[in-house]
Amino acid sequence: MREVLRLAIVDPSEATREPLRNLLMGLESVWLEAECARYEFFFDVIHQSELDVAVISLDADQAKALQLISQVSVERPQLPILAVSGKGDGNSILQALRSGAKEFLTQPVVLEELLTALKRLQLNRAVSESHQGNGIVKKQETSIIAVVGSSGGVGCTSIAVNLGATLAQVPENSVALIDLDLALGDADVMLDLMADYTLADVALNIDRLDMTFLRRSLSKHSSGLSLLPHPVQMEDASLIREEHVQRVLGLLRSSYSHLILDLSKGFTATDITSLRTADIILLVAQLELSSLRNVVRMMLTLQTEDGLSEKVKVVINRVGAECDISLKKAEETIGKPIFWQIPNDPRALVESRNAGVPLLQHSPKCKAQQSIAGLAMALTGGEEMAQAGNKKGTGGWRGIFSSK
Repeated sequence: MREVLRLAIVDPSEATREPLRNLLMGLESVWLEAECARYEFFFDVIHQSELDVAVISLDADQAKALQLISQVSVERPQLPILAVSGKGDGNSILQALRSGAKEFLTQPVVLEELLTALKRLQLNRAVSESHQGNGIVKKQETSIIAVVGSSGGVGCTSIAVNLGATLAQVPENSVALIDLDLALGDADVMLDLMADYTLADVALNIDRLDMTFLRRSLSKHSSGLSLLPHPVQMEDASLIREEHVQRVLGLLRSSYSHLILDLSKGFTATDITSLRTADIILLVAQLELSSLRNVVRMMLTLQTEDGLSEKVKVVINRVGAECDISLKKAEETIGKPIFWQIPNDPRALVESRNAGVPLLQHSPKCKAQQSIAGLAMALTGGEEMAQAGNKKGTGGWRGIFSSK
């Protein structure tokens, strides 16, 4: 999956800095962490930020710029430098590269050339960082999992919260849950969190949003799961638009290994944007006619856009409740295999919800939590083994996902 690159630029000339800034801010794969108008202040920017690329313009004062490139390359050898200049002659390029720049672009910067240069810088840095000692360490990619229900009350939020808390038990994981049920979401209730900031605060500050503010906007639960909750006031849901969701998810992608999106049942514009961004769509249903009928309707809608329906994995919740339609009949109805089954475990879920703690803290050995641990394993690479366990039953998922 594509990562967001965090950049900072230094260019004392507003005439050339502004068009470059506008070009960078128009890229979904780029986060402009900072811009600087003085060469001598750029080291402060570097020390205060976790950058992937430094962009240094040469034209305002070529001698100072080349000296800065040389200093940055010595003090921060792992930070790639992209030099930019209106002079594209061989001597200027050679001087910049000899000083320590990894790439050189001519002003005015062309979008295609910029994308190509950033791609090379990203690839080269990934290769460099992956080699540690005698081994090779592969950086974990961010996985975005959208959870959407076929009707109200099928248990989407319960699955999203408990899946997120379960994934957060793995030390290598950093997991955030974004409550995109903007009007009626209740992930904060299930985690008993009183958040200082919500999605509405993020939307109101989108023009000056940076990593520091966004991290501060998320509330951390004792399970390790971070939460960005829905707006407190229902009328504030209208403040949040598709571009806000895109920007927030793009930035969070660079800081978390897993993002869980708890969507509404309204198929709103923000829901569709989230589905497009997601790598996996968990479509939650129950074994009853109206829920399964809505699965069919939703699949027909998702099939109208390339790539969406292929992401869908159908999860049947509360299996074993009275008056269930058979699993075979359900698959015949929806025309798609059922990916996962979560058993009916009402007592554990209700008690967990009322206590404001996830299942792994309240009832780690209950049937529902053991199944959700298996689902977490299936979504993170152990799908074959997890599927075998899911077909056999709900036990056996203690391992790394359950509390000791």
